[in-house]
Amino acid sequence: QVQLVESGGGLVQAGGSLRLSCAASGRTFGRSTMGWFRQAPGKEREFVSAISSWNGGRTYYADSVKGRFTISRDNAKSTLYLQMDSLKPDDTAVYYCASEASGSYYSPASYDYWGQGTQVTVSS
Repeated sequence: QVQLVESGGGLVQAGGSLRLSCAASGRTFGRSTMGWFRQAPGKEREFVSAISSWNGGRTYYADSVKGRFTISRDNAKSTLYLQMDSLKPDDTAVYYCASEASGSYYSPASYDYWGQGTQVTVSS
């Protein structure tokens, strides 16, 4: 069983930065493609970013965050990160980390495990 716990969310002004962390338990972290998704009120959960299973692995980003967000992982600490810079009000959402993708990295249905989410609010 895998447990994921996100942290690092909060309230920030537009143009500011936040760093999200996702601490994972279980023995499969190092072998798992990991992803970040977000869900704003009244909207579907959407892909933000993903990273393949090795340190320094291949990364993927939604067009809306490319150039502003950076995903990384530390397999020794079983932790996933999302550095978010130049934040915009449209980035306001609950952010979720997910693990063990089998299939398309951008599809929520591909992931087996999810965290509880952390709220990110960007004020204008």
